[in-house]
Formats: sequence, structure tokens, C-alpha cells
Amino acid sequence: MTMTRPSWDEYFMEIAHLVKKRATCLRRQVGAVLVKDKNILATGYNGTPSGIEHCLDRGCLREQMGIPSGERHEICRGLHAEQNAIIQAAKHGTNIDGATLYCTNQPCSICAKMIINAGVKHIIFQDGYPDKLAEEMLGESGLKITHYKK
Repeated sequence: MTMTRPSWDEYFMEIAHLVKKRATCLRRQVGAVLVKDKNILATGYNGTPSGIEHCLDRGCLREQMGIPSGERHEICRGLHAEQNAIIQAAKHGTNIDGATLYCTNQPCSICAKMIINAGVKHIIFQDGYPDKLAEEMLGESGLKITHYKK
């Protein structure tokens, strides 16, 4: 009997997809996994800060205001998956300098700035996101960007 093991990229991206199942955003569920030396450092999914009523229960502020996806990121009660992964690493004193970020979606411009300054060296994302500024900044930063296609 031969057993097929997933590649490391498949493995960590599948974990990102599992993580996104915890998301509380009504518009888009996103999962992120920070990895270094084939070890998971932190995970994150998109949703409101701890102790704040979830959008699942309260409704989507952006939807109520008619704000299109990819615009006016500051008008949202939630944090993005990438932000939550970086925050979890910081909260627990985990160094993510040189890490790889696996994310179910391409990061937005706000997340891109955080990822660059956190020292992440490689982003592997699956689905796109409508944010040209993020693409420009990530390209200019020198980070390795991989569009994961299964």
C-alpha cells in the first residue's frame, strides 16, 4: 500500500483552510498560518477582537454601509487573519522574523504593511483580493510571493 503525503505547502495551506472555519466575518472567511522551519508559530482568522460581539451576531457594518470589498478597511469591526496571526505571535513572544505566511487570500494593504515590518520573508496565498496598493507594496518590498494553486 502506497501512501501519498501532502507537500509542506499543501499541508500548511490545508491548515490555513481549517483555521478559516473559525472566522466570524459575514463577507469572507480567511485563515492564516505563520511558519518557520516547518513549524507553526501562530495562526489567525478574521473576526472581531476578543470580547467584542461577533459580526455573525450583530451584522456587518460594512454591508450596512454599502462599502465594497477591498475598500475602506478601517471601517470594520474585525481584524484580518494576517493581523490576528501577527498579534498572537507577539502576545506569546514568538519571533516571526524570517517566517512564511500561508494565507487563504492575498493580503490587503494594511496587512501587507504589517507583514513587511514584522519581517515575514515569504507569502503563499491561494485566492486573490482586490487591492492594487497591497500588490505594489509587496512587490516593492522584496518579499517572495507565491500564488498557491492546488
